[in-house]
Amino acid sequence: MTEKVSADIPVSAATRPRHVAIIMDGNNRWAKAQRLKGVAGHKAGVKAVKSVVETCAREGVEVLTLFAFSSENWRRPEDEVSALMRLFLFALEREVKKLHRNNIRLRIIGDRSAFSAVLQEHMARAEELTRHNTRMTLVIAANYGGHWDITQATRQVAADVAAGRLAPSDITDDLIQQHLSIGDLPMPDLMIRTAGEQRISNFLLWHLAYTEFYFSEVFWPDFHEAEMREALEAYSRRQRRFGQTDDQISAACSPDNNDE
Repeated sequence: MTEKVSADIPVSAATRPRHVAIIMDGNNRWAKAQRLKGVAGHKAGVKAVKSVVETCAREGVEVLTLFAFSSENWRRPEDEVSALMRLFLFALEREVKKLHRNNIRLRIIGDRSAFSAVLQEHMARAEELTRHNTRMTLVIAANYGGHWDITQATRQVAADVAAGRLAPSDITDDLIQQHLSIGDLPMPDLMIRTAGEQRISNFLLWHLAYTEFYFSEVFWPDFHEAEMREALEAYSRRQRRFGQTDDQISAACSPDNNDE
């Protein structure tokens, strides 16, 4: 069981994740437990988003990526999908100015072609308004899937090969990554999933290769500052090896190990 962390003690900068990615799960189950309709859970989830964004910005996290709507979520009941689209539009209309005032940049990743023209226009406006902000980057994954992301990157590289701009031997991991939706951002250090599920559900498949996973039993609408800080504190106690042994990591961290 994860120990509780005082909200007054900041997470050390040396052990703070640069990039946190979150699968926000449990809105419907939260609503069911409250004997409410599913849309009530999504509305409550918006409040959790605000709390987590504020906490991450305050803790110095550079990038926060939230899985808002997957490419598979279109299979949900039509009334629920419609309600989600209305909530998304409402958030873009009402919350983006607050992000801008707090120097937070917004980016939206995913296949936008399935969204209404009005929603696409609001997405573009929100990104343009906040594009020069530097405190933190908030990435919203909407109609996003990891398979889609890798496929569209591969198509772009294949087009360059077909046009003679690239040779097949020029294709590297770094080149593929440059064509991914957030290939210019740091890889996620920490991936959080709420509501007790322990899978990644087609989220950032390329990017999560060396990410630390943290699974919370808490439904997303109840995941606020204390829960976010518990996750950050749990991450701070992890030792990230990236294929190395403990001895190699200890040697690299030794004060005697320097370039002189």
